[in-house]
Order: sequence, then structure tokens, then C-alpha cells
Amino acid sequence: MRRLAPALAGLFLALGIVAQPAWAGGTLRIAMTASDIPLTTGQPDNGAEGYRFTGYTIYDALVNWDLSKADQPASLTPGLATSWSIDPKDNTRWIFNLRKGVTFHDGSAFNADAVVWNFEKVLNDQSPQFDAKQSGNVRGRFPGIKEVKKIDENTVSISTKAPDAWMPYELAWMFFSSPTQWEKLGKSWDKFAMQPSGTGPFKLTKLVPRELAQLEPNTAYWDKNRIPKTDKVILMPIPDPNTRTAALLSGQVDWIEAPAPDMIPNLKAQGMQITSNVYPHTWPYQFSFLEGSPWNDIRIRKAANLAVDREGLKQLLGGMMVGAEGMVTADHPWFGHPTFKVKYDPAEAKRLLKEAGYSKDHPIKAKILISASGSGQMLPLAMNEFIQQNLAEVGIALEFEVLEWQTLYANWRQGAKDPASRGGTATNVSFAWQDPMVAFYRFIHTSMIPPNGFNWGWYKDPESDALLDQARATFDPAKQDALLAKLHERQVDNATWLFIAHDVGPRALSPKVKGFVQARSWFQDLTPVSLDK
Repeated sequence: MRRLAPALAGLFLALGIVAQPAWAGGTLRIAMTASDIPLTTGQPDNGAEGYRFTGYTIYDALVNWDLSKADQPASLTPGLATSWSIDPKDNTRWIFNLRKGVTFHDGSAFNADAVVWNFEKVLNDQSPQFDAKQSGNVRGRFPGIKEVKKIDENTVSISTKAPDAWMPYELAWMFFSSPTQWEKLGKSWDKFAMQPSGTGPFKLTKLVPRELAQLEPNTAYWDKNRIPKTDKVILMPIPDPNTRTAALLSGQVDWIEAPAPDMIPNLKAQGMQITSNVYPHTWPYQFSFLEGSPWNDIRIRKAANLAVDREGLKQLLGGMMVGAEGMVTADHPWFGHPTFKVKYDPAEAKRLLKEAGYSKDHPIKAKILISASGSGQMLPLAMNEFIQQNLAEVGIALEFEVLEWQTLYANWRQGAKDPASRGGTATNVSFAWQDPMVAFYRFIHTSMIPPNGFNWGWYKDPESDALLDQARATFDPAKQDALLAKLHERQVDNATWLFIAHDVGPRALSPKVKGFVQARSWFQDLTPVSLDK
């Protein structure tokens, strides 16, 4: 580990960010798992890690997340909208009252015109400001929007194709860029990426692709309680966990995402803070149901679920995971009461495979698309090798196609039929499941088959579609939870996916880092963080 430090020192010295001690100038240096700086134009790429670091820092949504608590799941809170409600005369029309007096970083006003303009940039491919990159990153998160209209300077309506009780959750993914800045920069999103203008608590002041992004406080931020306490935040892509860990131990960064598990004892011994928290996030295999896929046989899907030693995997990760029994955790209202118990039972897995005509000596073969690193991917190479060994013991031979994280993420939307899937019959993309749209609908509903959404494997089940449609149109929370529980029961009983792990978001921080509250969310708030001098 220490041998990596000289090479890292040369890199960081070249970037001009290690000439001073870690605390000097109040500069917080963060090593991300991504291999590049997430897109900075408004709708980040690199998965939800992009939203964490170049989304909720530079930008706001109409509806934000309250990330101030560690002892309860994050909840929605007013952002650029102070309130929202369903039109009492039309349950397909939402009314959003916008926050007054908010300005973009360039000084221009945030208003209803800016809201409409931004929705056009991702939903209307005929608009001058349409950006295919941003659209691809967010469009699938609110597929039901029909029309966004200005009512007056501080009010907009959002109409949906059908009643959509999940709209506030969906809009927490939609960020707002300055139309004035885009015009000023020659109507170029490439130029805007270098000089973005949002309404968020941080401003981007420097960007070196694949090397660093520098954020500084927006002292005019509309929420005075969330003006950042650091002078600067520097984001660096360091996809390898060992390299990230070495960078922290050598004092070249102050904060790392997903430390190498076998180095956690050493990190603690060196006085580093190790933080984690349960939050809605799962790490599965999403199966292909196309003709010829081995996963079309429910016996093979169930056998795979019974072959994974989740406790052994947890030990591999230094205890930093929760074994998955479904898409959501077993204590969640959506879990329900499935009859198929996801557990470690290799004997039953072998029996099922024998019934299907396979064994350890005559295995069924499957190719899985995986990444080497990336947003929420935990430690994908080590984890997948562990699973490969587990499944080989019962008669399932896995072959891996290792893709760069952003390539794998883009393929998630392209689907199993696309040539980019390279014959893969499952994909390993982790995700947050804090609301019904991102947890279920975009993966399960037939309407979300690519290119419309993330139903990568072309899963088609009319009963699941009906349950989702009914839940989405149900505004009573208890009734909606009951419908989603039935849906989840069906997914587990059919072993629709290989349910493997839930992440707990481990991080390692320098002892100089103060004020961080690890929310029970995929997203985190950097504004209260400071460094001791």
C-alpha cells in the first residue's frame, strides 16, 4: 500500500494540490470511486455518485432530500419549490410554488421560465437547448411527464400522462441549469460544463477532466444554514480502492469513498474515521429474459439465489454490507411476505440444477456484465469473483465481461438486446431504491423496456405491470405500500433477479474532518463539513 504513495505524490503534485498540509485553507479533498469527473451541466452521469458530488453540490431540485440526520431514512424537503400539491380538479396535474428570490451562480433569476426551459432541455429533442447526454441520464426517472407549463412567474404546473403519486420523488432527480449562462457561452453544453451555473451551495471554479473538479462556496445561497463551511472541495476520480486507501494514509486526500476492506483495521490504527450507515441501496444481478438466456428457467434463477454465501461475502467486505433477501431490505414495508426464502442453501441449489439438467460437472454457462469500479458498485471485482466461486460449486459457470463503469451504466439503458451487451445475460449495476419509481417501476414495467427505461433484461409480466400501475395511481401511502409489497413478493417468489447485497456506504475520513453526518441515503450533504487547522 505505502509503495503507491510516491506515484500518487507525483500525480497530486502535478495537480498542485499537495504542497500544503491537509487542513491548510480549509480544502477538503475527496477521492471518488468514479474514473472521471461526473458531468457538470446539470444532470450528472456516473450514476448516483455523480448526483452526490456534481449534482446536489452545484445544483438544486424542486424537491430536495433532507440529509441532516443519521438516525432515520432521508425524507423529502422543499428545494426550489416551497410547496406542491395535486390540482383538486385534475389528479394528473401537479402545482409547484417556486421559491422567490433565488438566483443562479451567474446572477440571473431562477423562475418559472427557467423551470420550463430546463425540462425542455431533457424532454424535448426539438428544443434548441436539448442535450442528449443530460436527457439520457434523467429522462427515465420521470417517464410519465406530459407537459410542464408556466402559470405565473413563481408557479408551474406539471401534467402527467396518468395519475402519478410518485412525482415529488421523481423530481428530486431533476436539476436546474441557468439559461442565461448557456446563452452567454454560445449555446454550448460543452462550454457550459467548464463554467456551469446552478443554484446550489457550491460553485464549480475549476475542472480538469479525469483529474479534478474544484468547488467553492456559493455565499449567496438561498438557504443560509447550508452555506458551505470549507473554503474549497476538490473532487478526484480514483477508481481503485487500494489507491484511494493509500492516498488517504499518505495524507494526499482527506476523504475516500469505499475504502479497501482489508485495510480498514490499518486505517483505524492510523486514526482515520470509518463511517457507514444502512440506507436504501442494493447490489444485484439483473437477468436477461430474452430467448436463449439461461435465466428463463426459474429453477436456475432460484438455484443462483441459493448458491450465494452472503455471510462469507460480508466477511470479505469487512462487515460492510447487509445480505439481500430481495430488492429492498426485509424490514421495509415494501418487502411483504414472499414464500421463496433467499438464503444460502447450496444443497437445494444443486437439486434444482440437477432437475434442470445441470451439475458441477456439467454446468450451465452465463456471461455477466460487470465493472471494475464505479458509483455504488462497492468492490465489484472481488465480490464477483467470490460469487463466481459460489455458483461454480453448484453448477453455474459465470464468465465476466468487465466494462468501464460509465460504459456499463450506459448499457443499462441500451438493454440486453443491444450489441453493446456483448452477449451478456445479466448485468451487475447497483442502485438506490428510496422511492417506487427508482426501486421498481423503471426495471420491471414493460413500458420501461429499452430505450425507454432500465428494464435491461426485457422482463415482461402483466401482473407486475398492473400492480405498478395501480400503486402509481394510489395517493394513500398505506394502500400504496400494500400494493408494492405484493409486487415485491412476486419478484422474490419468481427470483426475478439475483439478490446479493445492500451497501452501507463505507467511507474513511481523516481525523481532521469534522461535521460530517452520514445520512441514511445514497446522497450526502457536504455543506456542514469542515477541517481542523
